Amino acid sequence: MSIFKVSWAFWRARLHGIRSIHTIVFLIILAGGASAQTCFAPARPFAPSDPQSAQEYADLIRTDFEVYIQDIQSYFRCLDDERARAFQEAREVSEEYGRFLGSLGR
Repeated sequence: MSIFKVSWAFWRARLHGIRSIHTIVFLIILAGGASAQTCFAPARPFAPSDPQSAQEYADLIRTDFEVYIQDIQSYFRCLDDERARAFQEAREVSEEYGRFLGSLGR
C-alpha cells in the first residue's frame, strides 16, 4: 500500500509541475502583447575619406545617407512611442499600488 501512496504522490507532483509549466507559458504569451517595444538604431552610413572614391560612389553614398535619415526618423518615433507607453504603464502601476495599499488600510 505504501508503494501506491508514493506513486500517487509522485504523479500528483508531476501533474502539478506540468500545470505550472502551462501556466508559465500562458503568462509569457499573454504578457507578450503588453511588452515593451524594442527600437533599433540604424547603422551609420559610410563616407569614404578618399575624394576619388566619394566621387565614384556618389550615388550609392547619397542613397545610404538618405536611407539613414529616414531610418533615424523612424527610430526617433519608436523611442517616442516607447517612452509614452512606459509612462502610461508606470502611471497604471502606481495607481494599482495605491489601491493595494488602500486595501491594506494604510
